[in-house]
Amino acid sequence: MRLSVLAILALVLAASAHAHADEPPVADALVNPAIDMSGYLAVAHEAARHRATRRLSVEQFRQMSREPGTIVLDARSREKYDQLHVKGAINLSFPDIDVASLARVLPDRNVRILIYCNNNFRNEERAFPRKAATASLNLSSYIALYNYGYRNVYELAPLLDAGVAELELVSTPGS
Repeated sequence: MRLSVLAILALVLAASAHAHADEPPVADALVNPAIDMSGYLAVAHEAARHRATRRLSVEQFRQMSREPGTIVLDARSREKYDQLHVKGAINLSFPDIDVASLARVLPDRNVRILIYCNNNFRNEERAFPRKAATASLNLSSYIALYNYGYRNVYELAPLLDAGVAELELVSTPGS
């Protein structure tokens, strides 16, 4: 019995070491308990599996956006949102996504949320400046929302021409 417990403990320690093998050792003085790269990567992998079944065509996005109780969320900066955004979208800039803002803006974690970002639109670099594909705001937004417990999130999948009215884009008056 004692050997079994030791064997299990050894396996757990080995798995733990393997899970953190790609992280460089950090001096104790540099550890910040408010920043967890391993946890983030684990959530990102889990969110990626969830996201795989939540990507929408333009028609699906348009149809779902019209249904009661659906929120279209634009996580770009307020400046870019004001220049041009999907009609009916609300703005919660990505740097402002935190526990308090989500509780205020999206208090129901079960609400259906549709997201889009810069990388969904071309030919309008002023309002939708291109980001590296691996730094797409859709990815960051999806992972953040998932991390905060929102599971009813869907993402606009295609790259659209902003000059073609596949989705109605509007400016905020006075911008």
